[in-house]
Amino acid sequence: MKNPFDNAMSQLDQAARAGNFGHAFISRMKVPDRDIRISIPVEMDDGSIKIFEGYRVEYNNTLGPYKGGIRYHPDTDINEIKALAFWMTLKCAAAGIPMGGGKGGVTVDPKNLSKGELERLSRGWVRRLADVLGPRKDVPAPDVNTTPEIMAWIADEFEKITGDKTKAVITGKPIDKGGSEGRNTSTAQGAFYVFEKFKKELGLPEKCAVAIQGFGNAGSFAGVVFSRAGHKVVAISDSKGGVYNPLGLDMDKLLEHKKSTGTLSGFSGAKNISNMELLEIECDLLIPAALENQINETNAEKIKAKVVLELANGPTTPEADEILFKRDVPIVPDILVNSGGVIVSYFEWEQNLKKEHWSEKEVFDKLKKMLEENSEKILKKSKELKTTFRMSTFIVALERIEEKMI
Repeated sequence: MKNPFDNAMSQLDQAARAGNFGHAFISRMKVPDRDIRISIPVEMDDGSIKIFEGYRVEYNNTLGPYKGGIRYHPDTDINEIKALAFWMTLKCAAAGIPMGGGKGGVTVDPKNLSKGELERLSRGWVRRLADVLGPRKDVPAPDVNTTPEIMAWIADEFEKITGDKTKAVITGKPIDKGGSEGRNTSTAQGAFYVFEKFKKELGLPEKCAVAIQGFGNAGSFAGVVFSRAGHKVVAISDSKGGVYNPLGLDMDKLLEHKKSTGTLSGFSGAKNISNMELLEIECDLLIPAALENQINETNAEKIKAKVVLELANGPTTPEADEILFKRDVPIVPDILVNSGGVIVSYFEWEQNLKKEHWSEKEVFDKLKKMLEENSEKILKKSKELKTTFRMSTFIVALERIEEKMI
């Protein structure tokens, strides 16, 4: 299977053919401004020293400071981080916010670390990168396996090193440490606003049967947001597997079950299913909200959903895109669908710099307006160029970057 960066570049080439871009601009967009690899020595609880490999890719800052999460995952590598940084560049541009794209990570399974080891690792990551980070330079955020607490450690370490007291070097912090209201649910809430805007266009029923792959921050909140709006969540999964009930799952009870047992399986009245089975369930809306490349050439023919709403980054390979396009299964792309998280991150950064604190209602009102306007532009561009939603989103984003670059 192609690495994620090859997938991202395939998408860029496709957008270059569908849009009207100069060769020099597209060549420029194929290479990150900077990719940084670091070694982070961490003193373990037993007194030994372990060296972890960390990354920061600063892809493009034409529109503003680099912006993008930090993921802690055993499979994280430089190609994944480069792809995510590229997608962040386009996501910020598609969202219409004055920020560029970046991404960071550490190759680690954080479940194997104690809290003290995790904190020392996180602070070590900042110490290695303090000279390239900053509110006007590069502003990280949480991603897979990183939390508001980890963001607070990073902000604190950066302040110790540089004396910067704005806390605007990082977003996704706890509320009492300069975080924004609504940040936890912003990715899922944003996806719902996009879905609402596209629903009629896609001919979906008023109340949809929804399957969600992933039970992290985005996936679990998506389950709550969609079910509270009257849609029926028929299947949902975490990394170990999932549960299915064609009559719908009670999200509040399921969250309680996961909290008390540590797993989704065994939920009363539901059938246990695998992650692969979940993707092939018959439903109106499939929401991949886990990791990259989940929908690929091996299973794209078996997808029975009417529409795919990409909440994860890069969940569909270019080969699967092609297959689903031929099968008339529309995909509403990740860089639009999950941009609620980065938009609210931008709001947090703005609040920190202005020394303000907005209510959740203010945050979501601004988010809704921004996503509705961008969805409108992308739908219009798709009709104008007779192209897919992914391509129209890429083209809108690339046009904004090219215009500023020129």
